[in-house]
Amino acid sequence: MTDRFFADVLVVGGGTGGVAAALQAARRGANTILISEFTWLGGMLTSAGVSAPDGNELTAFQTGLWGAFLQELKRRHPQGLDWGWVSFFTFDPRVGAKIFADWVSTQPNLHWISGYKPQEVLKQDNKVIGVRFSEFTVYAEITVDATELGDLLALGEVPYRWGWELQTEWEEPSAPIIDNSLTKSSPVQAPTWVAILRDFGENAVSPEIPAPPIDNPDKFVGAIDGYGAEQFLNYGRLPGGLMMINWPCRGNDYGVRLNRLIQSPTQQQEFFQESRWHTQSFVRFIQMEFGRRYGLASGTFPPQKPTNKINSLNPLDTSFALHLYYRESRRLQGLTTIREQDILPMPGGKVAPLPLNDTTGECDAIAIGNYPNDHHYTEGIFPVKLKYLRWGGRWTGTPFTIPYRALIPVETEGLLVAEKNISVSHIANGATRLQPVVLGIGQAAGMAAALCVESKCQPRSLSVRRLQQELLHDPVAPAAVIPFFNLSPNCPDWVEKQCYYLQHPQAYPSQGYWDLEQSFKPIFSNLSFPTFQEKRSNPVLVNSIVSAPLSTAKVEEDSSYFQGIFHRRQEQDYTITLFFSPQKPDETWTLVTLDSEVDRKLQQYANNSQISVKGRINPAGHWLIVEAIDPN
Repeated sequence: MTDRFFADVLVVGGGTGGVAAALQAARRGANTILISEFTWLGGMLTSAGVSAPDGNELTAFQTGLWGAFLQELKRRHPQGLDWGWVSFFTFDPRVGAKIFADWVSTQPNLHWISGYKPQEVLKQDNKVIGVRFSEFTVYAEITVDATELGDLLALGEVPYRWGWELQTEWEEPSAPIIDNSLTKSSPVQAPTWVAILRDFGENAVSPEIPAPPIDNPDKFVGAIDGYGAEQFLNYGRLPGGLMMINWPCRGNDYGVRLNRLIQSPTQQQEFFQESRWHTQSFVRFIQMEFGRRYGLASGTFPPQKPTNKINSLNPLDTSFALHLYYRESRRLQGLTTIREQDILPMPGGKVAPLPLNDTTGECDAIAIGNYPNDHHYTEGIFPVKLKYLRWGGRWTGTPFTIPYRALIPVETEGLLVAEKNISVSHIANGATRLQPVVLGIGQAAGMAAALCVESKCQPRSLSVRRLQQELLHDPVAPAAVIPFFNLSPNCPDWVEKQCYYLQHPQAYPSQGYWDLEQSFKPIFSNLSFPTFQEKRSNPVLVNSIVSAPLSTAKVEEDSSYFQGIFHRRQEQDYTITLFFSPQKPDETWTLVTLDSEVDRKLQQYANNSQISVKGRINPAGHWLIVEAIDPN
């Protein structure tokens, strides 16, 4: 007989969404148990090695646990996060894992157990009441499936989707009309086994990367065409001379017989082994192309447990991520499904429409995102309808939201989802799968789970307005639920403006800018939005269980002042030719910004005029990231 544990909230899976859900549920006061397969928390951001997050990069979108994580990264990386050109924030995955572990350790009502995978979902009638693991069983009022592949959905026989939907399903503009070779060979997006390389320095000779049993360097021919060593490796450059290898173009994405990921354990392990060998072959190819100055970054990840069944081929295996970086999962059949139309901008606009509950008419947005719709396949390129725009001197994605109903099964009670396993179409998953979005989904799922325990209700019966209010009013990591380009959490009346558009979703501007001239205080004063801080059924649910390390206080970055001549090459495309001493020639850098006020000023700045800015240099992207413009 196995041990039995009891909790208010059980979170299964310690990835990006799982750690966010567990933290938020515990901080809300729920007795929470978090079970993870691996010894690191954070999933995509850490244990999968993708410490170069995409999306939600604009200052206005850096809210909730995503914003808190960024601030803590900046505090622990005093040298900054401006290293690679694939992301504005690249960091050492060890630092990210330590942040999550520290945050979890400060919560006395959060118990984390690592090293276990779910074996069975326990149900009573149509309600999930617990999960059995190999050595114990956990019973909980609310269970959150935050596994990388939606394992609880399969174990609990909760209806889910795997594969493509044709255009006849939801009339998605980019969906295929009929099945084709791509839909048959690639039922989901290809995952990647990430590795970390190190730059050992000029004239250094690192250990040779051995060839794996299956080594076919011909697969990578053309992968680095047009890139020198520096530009190619700067793609995912991290602090400390590290480089993330997660290269999509004839690189280490792996998509051979993808259905094995959800078949027998033996078939799954076969896929794991092959994908890891594929990455080993790719990093060996890189070393052979660019020389042994570059080698595996041993010690980046903790040693894998023998039970992983991945054959270790050399002592440098700690340079490989703990698990695959999954881009797609089993996807819940939920109360609503996020379709491509739901993430595309409104006609003539720059933001997607807000999600409305057909029954109540309420806007039930609970998280925000803005990443373009990005699909990875190894058998070819799949074109999707564009959802990006020029903003701040660069390309970025158009904003969208995640509805609460996409986290709730159609019929099953006692269950929420909090990872890439939300109710989303295969096409739309290309935008909803990214790290910042999933952190927001996890935070909302954790808050919802705790509120359900408080209210003694099921997730489908929880007031979405209450959930939104608690996310907006969270004392540690308040999270936006409606995206605006020019509405940051430090703006006056930030909460009031969010609440106004929740109450009046039809007024949401298609351009994504709230009216600078409109006063929201009188409007908001007429609305009855309780903050739900006054009376609770559970005496431990006061938000006093708050840890100082989770502070969202802004960390000042190491910025400098620059002067030069401003050039407007075309709309939203700017450069600056910097002034230097006569002994040093002038340099031209691309000007970009993440701040809406700076973006507004750059659009108005006179071409070929002198400009003084405060900002940071990113050599990899050859950007000058502008934080402020001197008005003088």
